Amino acid sequence: MTLISRKFILLEILFFVVFALGTKAIALQWTPKYAGPITLILTLLILTQYMRLNGKSWAQYGLKQLVGVKPKLMVIPQALLVFIGFIIAVGSVLVLANVFQITVLLEVSDGVEARFGEVRGNLPKLFMWLGIVWVSAAFGEEMFFRGYLVTRLKEALPSSVLATIVAVLIPALIFGYGHYHYQGIRGFIMTGLIGLAFGISYLLLKRNLWPIILVHGVVDTLGFIGQYLGVE
Repeated sequence: MTLISRKFILLEILFFVVFALGTKAIALQWTPKYAGPITLILTLLILTQYMRLNGKSWAQYGLKQLVGVKPKLMVIPQALLVFIGFIIAVGSVLVLANVFQITVLLEVSDGVEARFGEVRGNLPKLFMWLGIVWVSAAFGEEMFFRGYLVTRLKEALPSSVLATIVAVLIPALIFGYGHYHYQGIRGFIMTGLIGLAFGISYLLLKRNLWPIILVHGVVDTLGFIGQYLGVE
C-alpha cells in the first residue's frame, strides 16, 4: 500500500470519528439520554453507504457469515474467552480502586443514575433500553470501534507490533471518551480497558465480531436487569 493510500485511510478514519463525536456533542444538547445511540446509528448508516460505494461490506470488518454448524457453535467458547478479557479489564479497575482507595474509581457517576435510573421497576423502560443496547451498543459499538476502526487503522499503519498496539489502543481511548460525559473518569478508564480487551479479542479471533457482540450484549442485558431489580 502506498503512502498516499495510507494517508487517505487516516483522513477517512478522522472524518468518521469527528463526525460521530461532533454529532453526538450537538445531540447531547437536546437529547442527553439518546444522543449516543442516535448519532452512532447515523454514523454507521453513512459509513455503510460509503463502504458500498467502495465495494466493501461489513463481512470484511467482522460480521462474517457463519457457514455450517461448527462455526456457529464455536461462537460460545470464543465468547467465553472474550468474557475472560472483559473480567480482567473490569477487575483490574476494581482491584486498583479498592487497594489504593481511589475515590474517583470507587464511586459511580451521578450521570449513570440520571440516564438509566428510569429503568428501576419499570418493565417497558427495561425492554426499551435492552433494544437500544443490543442495536446500538452490542452491534453498533462493536461494528464501529472494533470492526471498522481497528481494521482501518491496521491498514493505514505499516505492519509492525507497534502499529497493531496503536490500532487497538486508539479505538479503545475513543470508546472510553465516548462514555466519559455521563460516567466520568471511572467510566472512561473502565470502558477504555474494556475496549482494549475487546480490540485484542477481535484480532485474536481473526476479526470475528460475533463472540464480542454476544458478550457485549449479554453483559449490558444483565446490567439492565440488575438496574430494573434495584441490585447495586
